[in-house]
Amino acid sequence: MYRAVDAPDGGWGWVVLLATILVLALTLAFPSCMGIFYTDLQNEFHATNSETSWVPSIMTSVLHAGGPFCSVLVERFGCRATVMLGGVLSGFGMAISSFTHSITELYITAGVITGLGFCLSFQPAVTILGHYFVRRRAFANAMSSTGTALGLCILPLLGNYLHTELGWRGSFLVLGAVLLNCCVCGAVMRPLGPPRKRGQPLMKHAAPQSEEVRPKGKIKAFLASAVAVLQKHMAFDLFCCNLRYRVYAVGITWMMLGFVVPLVFLVPYATDGGMDQGNAALLLSILGIVNIMVRPPIGILFSLPWFQGRHIYVFSSALLVNGLSNSICCIAPSFPVLLAYVLTYGLSMSVVGSLMFTVLMDTVDMRRFPSALGLLAIMESVTLLIGPPLAGKLIDKTGQYYHVFLACSATVASSAVYLMVSFYWLGKRDRETNRQLPSQLDPPKPEIDIAPQCQYSSVPTEGDKDKAANSGTENTTSL
Repeated sequence: MYRAVDAPDGGWGWVVLLATILVLALTLAFPSCMGIFYTDLQNEFHATNSETSWVPSIMTSVLHAGGPFCSVLVERFGCRATVMLGGVLSGFGMAISSFTHSITELYITAGVITGLGFCLSFQPAVTILGHYFVRRRAFANAMSSTGTALGLCILPLLGNYLHTELGWRGSFLVLGAVLLNCCVCGAVMRPLGPPRKRGQPLMKHAAPQSEEVRPKGKIKAFLASAVAVLQKHMAFDLFCCNLRYRVYAVGITWMMLGFVVPLVFLVPYATDGGMDQGNAALLLSILGIVNIMVRPPIGILFSLPWFQGRHIYVFSSALLVNGLSNSICCIAPSFPVLLAYVLTYGLSMSVVGSLMFTVLMDTVDMRRFPSALGLLAIMESVTLLIGPPLAGKLIDKTGQYYHVFLACSATVASSAVYLMVSFYWLGKRDRETNRQLPSQLDPPKPEIDIAPQCQYSSVPTEGDKDKAANSGTENTTSL
């Protein structure tokens, strides 16, 4: 039997944290930078705004929806091999995207293949980080989330430079080579504990169990295995039984309908208003710089004991500010206005990104975190898939970009209010239940008014002394 392995909360965990930061920089931030090539793709394939926006939409959706499949690979091959496989897929998808001849082919190469590679790199990196850090988990999550900010800071400038020098096709080819660095990051994510036999799950520390006898018939075996995988890697039971997890999952799913859309359309909105594309790309880089500067101190601050149990309220308040900040874009597409928007959006985004996984870990048991994250990722993928195309259709109908930012403002702000009110009500209900529970378990005995002089204590007999010795208490009666 394998012995339990304690989280080091340091040591090689810092190397894993650095690798996770780089993985998040290359995966989560990448779809938002597709806006730099938005106009070129539109002109190359003669596509509408709605058709073009499907490319980053499918990429982001597959990134989240592939969670259960990713969990199966992690259990079979481990986090290290899965992250490296994701790096190969994402690099291959972007490389062959440079040879596509239609927008539909781009949906498959840049959307499905690259998005699946991002999923296989991102989720195992977050999972193994949670096992390397326990006491410093809030700080580790906040630091790892700076990877997204690092990607937002570097990738737009790199993409704009490659676009100027090589065009969109050459840029996609070079970016495919850059994404192969996920393989290097995955190589350092070594498993905790003693080495295991080939095929053993990375994070499983129990003794290997004997394989169950398969049911007769291939169809029956397939259905049985599919049901087992769904039950293990998608927390449907938590969604039905854990009210806090259900509220959080619904709120995050609704939030994602408008959370990433502004990042997709910020550069097209700025260039449509006459801004130079270099300055428009600089706005995304400033957004990344704000996140890099803010997230580490936020991680340290929210690790303090006072914030235990209050993470959800800080998270929902920052989400409300994030949603309302989108309305700033409606003033004018000028650089000063959009700079003010990026600063406000970046500050609130830093808090939201730092606490999103922490709040989920506070809501469910850590042993159920991978399956809870898997179901949440599936739910998010639906709204992430339809969000940008709906925004593109709105632009096609109105001819104005600012309507998209207004719609995103209303969507994100309403989800923040929903989370804040729901968790406040759940906390109030739990406090009332805890106050009533002792009175229900120990009902008060009726009091009888007795004169003080009528009260006496009985003198214990020999039998009473024996009973008292057995029970460990002294019998005292009152009349």
